[in-house]
Amino acid sequence: MSEPTTPHAGDDLAPDTDVVSLLTRQHGDIRNLFDEVEAASGPERRDAFHRLVRLLAVHETAEEEIVHPFVRRSLASGERVVDDRLAEERAAKETLAELDDYDTDDPKFLPQLLRLRTDVQEHARAEERYEFPHIRRSADHAKLASMAKAVKAAEAMAPTRPHPGIESAAANMALGPVAALIDRTKDAVREAMKKKD
Repeated sequence: MSEPTTPHAGDDLAPDTDVVSLLTRQHGDIRNLFDEVEAASGPERRDAFHRLVRLLAVHETAEEEIVHPFVRRSLASGERVVDDRLAEERAAKETLAELDDYDTDDPKFLPQLLRLRTDVQEHARAEERYEFPHIRRSADHAKLASMAKAVKAAEAMAPTRPHPGIESAAANMALGPVAALIDRTKDAVREAMKKKD
């Protein structure tokens, strides 16, 4: 990974202070984690898969709570663009939930993982084509930095594993571990957004 640079007038912000650069970097991190899960086995695969699920949960939840609302408000066709991205996210979440049914060494796991990878990569390409350029054109440096700060705060606060609290244990168990992690991550993102304001 390259060293962060000081932004000059007209340049993009440093990668971690610009939401578009940050989310694009996360797309690369997600691709790398898919590679790691596919190449590993046993406990290493399970660990890599948990890290992949956590990053997907943080990334998608941050987009739903931070990026999509901005696109809805600032792009003439924002509703349609966001609705398309949400449909793609739903498809990926459904595939991810199906992976909950398999141990990472189950022979059915890798074909399902490849299906998830295809869904996630198509979604990432659509974001990079339809959302990110618009955000870059519509937001000033301060807004790009503010959204990046919220994404990073959410990532720092997000649970590393689905540990349901006592008050929601039954609901989380019914949802499954991946859905529980996504739900808890959504809470963390919302908490980060409150602290930012």
